[in-house]
Amino acid sequence: MTESKFILTKPRDSIEIHMPDGRVITGPRGNTLEGFFSALPESERQVIVGAVVNLELRELTFPLEMDANVAPVTMESADGARIYRRSLTFLLEVAFENLFPDVELRIDHSVSSGGFFCHVFRHAPLSNAELDQLSSAMSSLVQQNLQFKRSQVPLQEAIDYFTAKGEVNKVRLLSYRRKEFLVLYSLLEHRDYHHGYMVPSTGYLKWFGLTRMGPGFVLSYPRRFAPTAIQPLPDSPKLLNTFLQYGNWLERLGIDNVAALNDAIAAGRIREVILVSEALHEQRIIEIASQIAQNRELLRVVLISGPSSSGKTTFSKRLSVQLISQGLSPFALEMDNYFVDREKTPRSENGDYDYESLGALDRVLLNTHIQQLISGEQVQLPRFDFKAGSGFPGDTVRLQPGQLIILEGIHGLNPGLLHELAPDQFFRVYVSALTQLNLDKHNRISTTDTRLLRRIVRDAAERGYSALQTLQRWESVRMGEKNHIFPFQENADIMFNSALAYELSALKPVVEPLLRQVPYGCQEYIEAKRLLAFLEWFLPINTELIPDNSILREFLGGSILHDFRVWKNNS
Repeated sequence: MTESKFILTKPRDSIEIHMPDGRVITGPRGNTLEGFFSALPESERQVIVGAVVNLELRELTFPLEMDANVAPVTMESADGARIYRRSLTFLLEVAFENLFPDVELRIDHSVSSGGFFCHVFRHAPLSNAELDQLSSAMSSLVQQNLQFKRSQVPLQEAIDYFTAKGEVNKVRLLSYRRKEFLVLYSLLEHRDYHHGYMVPSTGYLKWFGLTRMGPGFVLSYPRRFAPTAIQPLPDSPKLLNTFLQYGNWLERLGIDNVAALNDAIAAGRIREVILVSEALHEQRIIEIASQIAQNRELLRVVLISGPSSSGKTTFSKRLSVQLISQGLSPFALEMDNYFVDREKTPRSENGDYDYESLGALDRVLLNTHIQQLISGEQVQLPRFDFKAGSGFPGDTVRLQPGQLIILEGIHGLNPGLLHELAPDQFFRVYVSALTQLNLDKHNRISTTDTRLLRRIVRDAAERGYSALQTLQRWESVRMGEKNHIFPFQENADIMFNSALAYELSALKPVVEPLLRQVPYGCQEYIEAKRLLAFLEWFLPINTELIPDNSILREFLGGSILHDFRVWKNNS
């Protein structure tokens, strides 16, 4: 009888973790990820804030009880950046409450340089001296390297805690939670819930900044490309004013957080919320059209730009309708038809075609055609065949005297796009879902997530893409936005915020089944799981209530503007 190679044995006192690069770390069973990673020589220079353990995102305090495949998560990754920023906001919350116990702090929207805009209530805007005091208090907590303690408590215990603190909105939000428990984090005597994981201790949070901005201040955090540095805060008055305007809109609606939105849905008032939200959008579009009409003698081109899934197409058509109502005749010129042939397209660092580069457009031809159209000449427009990767002759057109060109595309605010034309002939509009309802005053929701959910729904309906395929492309899309759109957003003459207070409740019943189809075992599963978790906070609404000209219809389908055309051939 052949001797077996397999024997029963007792568990080892040690376990192994296997890294993606082939390295193996051995350590005591039950030790935390933080302990295992301390063996890595790069841990001194590369800030590890989490890990993926057997395809599940974990905190560094997670104990390992058996051998596992483990990939470190650093601040250079999307998940790592979220962990750091989330922890930093809790640090701010604790330091602020210690210094100003009777003042309300709200952590609101993001700013483009890497930070969150914050403002205070029941107190004048913080002075520079008060901000210095707050920064010192945060630094002191960092130097003490205090633990963020994680505990899972019965839901009622959490509700009782926030009730005792007078946190009415948190209590209202928790009343809609379906799970019977809640994860709370504590620092000193402060406790709060957070949508996602945290770093183990305050000592990780060495990089931050506090700067006055408008009526509030900015909590700056490191960017992914420079995880141990704080970038200078740019002057962004137009962006800030747009954020403040949206805050005023939410006040008019009486909905400034997810709890208030859920209350409106539960009370049967969501129809009114939708109608007022859409009316505020239409009012803003009318204001933009009026501003263009007032300058009709000079303006010849309206440039519309913004990141992916901002609703630029629907906005352009609704703006055209309002321009027509004011006696103007817009002509839609499609920037995508001016792509250079594929073999002439610039390539990215990894060797792939970079379709989002300004060099991917034939700017010489675009400039020439716009000058000819403005001059009243007849022009044969190009068309681009995306499958063949080449252009071919399109329609021949001649504009009527004074007719406006509407040009939509990601490079609309880049001064290098139409460099041969006089600047006073342009009107530039930046369109984006710039802000969103937050869970509560301390737990914000990223508008990038809102745009991602919009795109998942539209890709599934119009392109046949799965949520997995959209998630796989999203990082590349985001990189293109950071390189080609966000640096130029302040070049806009005006900004349009396409966010709608009710939209995540409308997207929820459509996007959840798509996200659940992302298979376990891939990197995108972690992202799908995260998105599903934050959608749990929202009550769903019937999408039939949404008007047929809404920005959301661009993604959900059923838009009355889908086949809308604003010009006729005048050749």
